[in-house]
Amino acid sequence: MMRVPALCAAAALCGGIHFYGGQAPVAVAATPAASAMVYRLVANGEQACTVVRGAPLDEGLSELRPSPGCEKLMPGLSRARFWREREDGAVAFSADGTDEIAAFASADGEGYESFRPMAPVLSLVAR
Repeated sequence: MMRVPALCAAAALCGGIHFYGGQAPVAVAATPAASAMVYRLVANGEQACTVVRGAPLDEGLSELRPSPGCEKLMPGLSRARFWREREDGAVAFSADGTDEIAAFASADGEGYESFRPMAPVLSLVAR
């Protein structure tokens, strides 16, 4: 009696392996590194540092990892831990998810340009 269910399970397994071209299916998990985006942040067209937009945390909110050199571009920028996308397409960096350290509007092309702070002017472009 137990042989029928075992035979059915074996047949299903063999059919599944045949369906996948002789290889058993493999589950692939998404990793935060796979979803990370690297940006170049430039101040006044001269100095630059790297920021990484990491894993999404909530609707419009993602992790943010500025490189240590970002503090030279603008004091306080190294405290930024969150990337928030607004409904109007603007992007804000913050230390707590709400209070903005820097805010960027979409620029011509694929990047962003800061409107807060007014100086230095910061450009943010995906690498």
